[in-house]
Amino acid sequence: MNKAKLLLAAVLMLSAPACAQNDTDVIGKQNIRLTSPTMTPEALWAMGRISSYEASPDGKRIVFQVGYYSVKQNKSHHVLYMMNADGSNRQLLTHSAKNETDATWLDAETIAFLTGGEIWAMKADGTARRQLSKTDSQVEGFKFSPDRSRVIILKSIPFHEVIKENPEDLPKATGRLVTDLMYRHWDHYVESIQHPFVCSVGDGLAIANDGKDILEGEPFECPMEPFGGMEQLAWSPDSKTVAYTCRKKTGLAYSISTDSDIFLYDVLTRQTRNLCKPEGYKEPKIDPTKSMKYQAVNAPENLKNNPGYDQNPKFSPDGKYVAWLSMARNGYESDRQRLCVYNLSTGEKKYLTETFDSNVDDFCWSDNKEALIYFIGVWHATENLYAVNWKGELKQMFATVTPQSGSGTQAGNPWADFGAIQLMNNGKQLLMERHSFTAPADLYVVTPNFKRPQNTAITQITFENKHITDQMAIPSVEQRWVTTTDGKQMLVWVVLPPNFDKTKKYPTLLFCEGGPQSPVSQFWSYRWNFMIMASQGYVVVAPNRRGLPGFGQQWLEQISGDWTGQCIKDYLSAIDFAASNLPYVDKDRMGAVGASFGGFSVYYLAGHHEGRFKCFIAHDGAFNFEAMYTETEENWFSNWEYDDAYWNKDQTQNARKTYENSPHRFVDKWDTPILCIHGEKDYRINATQGMSAFNAARMRGIEAQLLIFPDENHWVLKPQNGILWQRTYFNWLDRWLKK
Repeated sequence: MNKAKLLLAAVLMLSAPACAQNDTDVIGKQNIRLTSPTMTPEALWAMGRISSYEASPDGKRIVFQVGYYSVKQNKSHHVLYMMNADGSNRQLLTHSAKNETDATWLDAETIAFLTGGEIWAMKADGTARRQLSKTDSQVEGFKFSPDRSRVIILKSIPFHEVIKENPEDLPKATGRLVTDLMYRHWDHYVESIQHPFVCSVGDGLAIANDGKDILEGEPFECPMEPFGGMEQLAWSPDSKTVAYTCRKKTGLAYSISTDSDIFLYDVLTRQTRNLCKPEGYKEPKIDPTKSMKYQAVNAPENLKNNPGYDQNPKFSPDGKYVAWLSMARNGYESDRQRLCVYNLSTGEKKYLTETFDSNVDDFCWSDNKEALIYFIGVWHATENLYAVNWKGELKQMFATVTPQSGSGTQAGNPWADFGAIQLMNNGKQLLMERHSFTAPADLYVVTPNFKRPQNTAITQITFENKHITDQMAIPSVEQRWVTTTDGKQMLVWVVLPPNFDKTKKYPTLLFCEGGPQSPVSQFWSYRWNFMIMASQGYVVVAPNRRGLPGFGQQWLEQISGDWTGQCIKDYLSAIDFAASNLPYVDKDRMGAVGASFGGFSVYYLAGHHEGRFKCFIAHDGAFNFEAMYTETEENWFSNWEYDDAYWNKDQTQNARKTYENSPHRFVDKWDTPILCIHGEKDYRINATQGMSAFNAARMRGIEAQLLIFPDENHWVLKPQNGILWQRTYFNWLDRWLKK
């Protein structure tokens, strides 16, 4: 029996799903009995994943969504639960094989939700179900107006601005005639785009088929690809207007720009106005082969026109203001995300978080002038809760968690990240998600105290995976500050195996973060999971290297145009510190792993590690910068990070340095086994990058493997592919680091 099968048989025994009618029809919560306290890939995929959630208007109950996964069936099932606001009386509302998602309260007793591409409603106890929309299963998202007289419905419409429609007499032709850029996005060819339609709601909440396309006749998407959802649209409290996010560009202009705006649409007059740009605004000419950081569109006098990302609008409770997340500069996906508040009567824009030198990741309005808006943002590698008032006075709400048995926050990890945020209980409390390296997401009720932030209270109300984590030995987490080569202090997380013995030496992994500007905060991942790595007997060293948010904008921006400079030195400072100062780290058994920018980091380290590492794993990493420049679909990314197209003769010094230091130029120095992983539907970093790295390694005579997924994108989403990923990952590490 091979190792993977033995592990599966020895560790997991699954009973029938709790809500199952037939094992092939319904995937539900799994009653797991572990025969070993070790976290495994199978245990990870058996966990329920909480996603959307919402409190009732009276604050007494909460409806929330959980996704369950079947490795055997290779699919997921999303269900809805109801519970009291204190977490008691949890009730499953979904009893069929169909996914039920996106639940929202229409009043204190009525819930609307999405199933089978249509909008349905039911009572809070799950009874009296009725279908509200009849669109031939075209609904992809929805949002009712506050007075329930209208509803926004998202639908996909044909789009042939870039990929031309094939002749009618060639119905089986599979070719695509492409006439401009942005013909692929993330993992698909762009032959349809989403548009929001406003439909009227009649008696019994019946939705009429009279939808008015907010973007009628416009070839632009709303929400924005690839990750936008209903959070990019908002109703005004009086139900008369809709604020929406849109990047009104196509083709080449779209591919080089991050310039999205907030628009206000009057549902009666069907008139639209731009809240970000003045009337008659004309964008300065842009050179599509150079970084916009040096171009007129980002000149100081033009920044008042909001040329960067603007998204996710929310009206104030009194309807006088709209707030949204705003980045200043065009072409820069990782610019500091500020909180912008727009006065609808005067047109004045005010940025309330200028003193917060990091990103606002989500927010909600309050009805409290002392704490006008609550938001979450990362600082020092933890996603924290803050409040800000009209004066821009900002306070962190210190929320101390008392660990619950089996909640996954115990065993020496006092840190945790906050997730999405929403107001509840007439503004007195917040409903939030929280997770950490050692705990999957659960829901919490937070009672903030602006005057005395240290008295902020937090209560955990779900324990979705307690039945699994109670049976597990939990790793511990340490926070270290390491001096970098340029004399700075860098925060490094160190995750230790369960039942850690300080007298032993452990194989150790350097974790290289992606992004390149994504935080190494207390995240919980179902692939890059620190708990499972530590549970397999590895010490994990995770540095918050140059380029990561939460340490000031200067620290974050030092990476752009310098991918192979200080950030690489930071990686080596972290692992050298661990090897020299942590006696339990075995310096003769160290590996480096990472995805995306982290995958690039691994490819680069493979030619510059001076014997530190015994093996490498690179997932979806950039290997050849010149190829990457024209292969990626969002060209603004390479423009900003590399400065120039590789063919420009007047390149900046940073551009020349970037291309000269592309990882593929140092394959002659490779001498260490490497595992390359890539998805063929990854159009952000094309699979040819991973294939090229693997081919080069083998032609050099280096031990290497290539795990290629024909049906996965930048991530690995299917259950059996996820298990294959984890098994391959640990088999490779064990082969080289556990000898």
